[in-house]
Amino acid sequence: MSLTNSIEILKHKEFRWFVFARFFLTLAIQMQMSTIYLQIYYEYTKEELTLGLIGLTEAIPFIITSFFSGYLADIINRKKILVIGCIALLLGSLFLFSYSISFFKDLSSLGMTPLFFVVFLFGIVRSFLAVSTTPLMSQIIPRELYTQSATWNSTAWHIGAILGPVLAGVLYGYNNSFHANWCYGITCVLFLIAMFFYALIRSKPIPKKAVGESFIQSMSVGIKFVFKNKLVLSALSLDLFAVLFGGAVALIPAFTDKILHLGPESYGLLRTAPAIGAVLMAFYLAVKPPAKNAGISLLFGVAAFGVFTILFAICTNYWLAFAMLLFTGAFDNISVVVRHSILQLSTPDEMRGRVAAVNSIFIGSSNEIGAFESGIAARFLGLVPSIVFGGAMTILVVFGINKLNPELKNLDLTKLE
Repeated sequence: MSLTNSIEILKHKEFRWFVFARFFLTLAIQMQMSTIYLQIYYEYTKEELTLGLIGLTEAIPFIITSFFSGYLADIINRKKILVIGCIALLLGSLFLFSYSISFFKDLSSLGMTPLFFVVFLFGIVRSFLAVSTTPLMSQIIPRELYTQSATWNSTAWHIGAILGPVLAGVLYGYNNSFHANWCYGITCVLFLIAMFFYALIRSKPIPKKAVGESFIQSMSVGIKFVFKNKLVLSALSLDLFAVLFGGAVALIPAFTDKILHLGPESYGLLRTAPAIGAVLMAFYLAVKPPAKNAGISLLFGVAAFGVFTILFAICTNYWLAFAMLLFTGAFDNISVVVRHSILQLSTPDEMRGRVAAVNSIFIGSSNEIGAFESGIAARFLGLVPSIVFGGAMTILVVFGINKLNPELKNLDLTKLE
C-alpha cells in the first residue's frame, strides 16, 4: 500500500468530518480528564492510590453499561448516539466549570466528591461513544479502505491526546497557581465543535436485526462471535493484559512529583509523550501499513511497549523519561491499528455495535482498571517497582498469547479484505 492510497481516504468528505470530530472530542476528553487528575492530586491528596480510584470510578459504569450500549448501537442511529454523547459531555463540562468557580457554593464543601461524580457519569457516556465510533466509521468508507481508516482514526485520537494534557497542564499550573476553570471552559467549546462535525455526517441506515431477538439473545451473539473467532480473541486479549499491566500513564502525576520533583506544568508534556510517539508511528503506518506481517508486528509492538515501560520506570531525568514514554506510545499504536483492522474486516455490519461493546470491555475499561491496578501496586510495592512489574507482566503476556495461539504471528490482513 502506498502513500497515495493512504491519502485517498481523505477525499471522502464525511470521513474528513469524522476525523475532525474524533480529534476535537478526544482533545476535550483528554483535557478534561487530565484536569480532574491534577485537581484531585494537587488540591486534595498526593496519594497514588487516589489516582487509581479515578480510573476505577470510570471503569465500573463503563463495564456495566457497555453491553446495553452495544445493543443500542446495532438497532438505532449511530450518529445520533455520538451527538447525544457530545451533549452529555458538554453538560458535564459546564457543571465542572461552575464547580471550579464556586458557582455552586454548597458543592465546594464536598471536596473532590463532585469530581468523582462527573468521572462516574463520564464512564457511562464513554461506553456509548466507544461502541458507536468505529461502527459509524465503517459505514462511511468502503471496505478496501478499512486499514487506512484505522490509521487515520488512531492519528486523530493521538493528536488530541497530545494536545489535551499539554493544555491542561499549562493552564492548570500557570504562574504556579491553579486554574481549573480555564480548562473546563475550553473543554465546553471543544465539545460543541465535535458535536458540530458529527452533525455534518449524514445518518446511515440502521443494520438489519434478527426478528424477535431479545436483548440477551442479541448480546450473546456478539459475545459468541468474539470467543469463537480465535484471531479476534487473541488480539483483544493481548491488548487487554498489556494495557492492564502497563498502566504507567495513570501514575505520571505522582512520578513527576516524587521522582522527577517537578510541578503540574511539567506533567502535561510528559503525559503526552506516548501520544506523540503514537502519532509518529501512525505517520509511518499510513505509508506502510502492517498488513502482510500484521501478526509479527502485533506481538513485537506489545513486547516493545513492555520493555520501554520498564525503562521509563528507572529514569530520573525528565527528557529521558519523556523519550521512554514516547517509545511506549509508538509501539502501542501498532497493536491499536492491527486490532482495529481485524475487528473492521472480521465483523459483519449488523454486529459491529455488539462486538465493539465486547472490545470496549476488553480494551476500553482495561485502561481504567489498569490505572487502578497501578495505584494498588504503587501503594504496596512502591512507585518505581510497580511500573517495572507492569512492564515485565506485559512481556510475559506476549509470550503467553503466542504460546496459546501460534497462528497469530502468521496473520496477514490482506487475506481478510
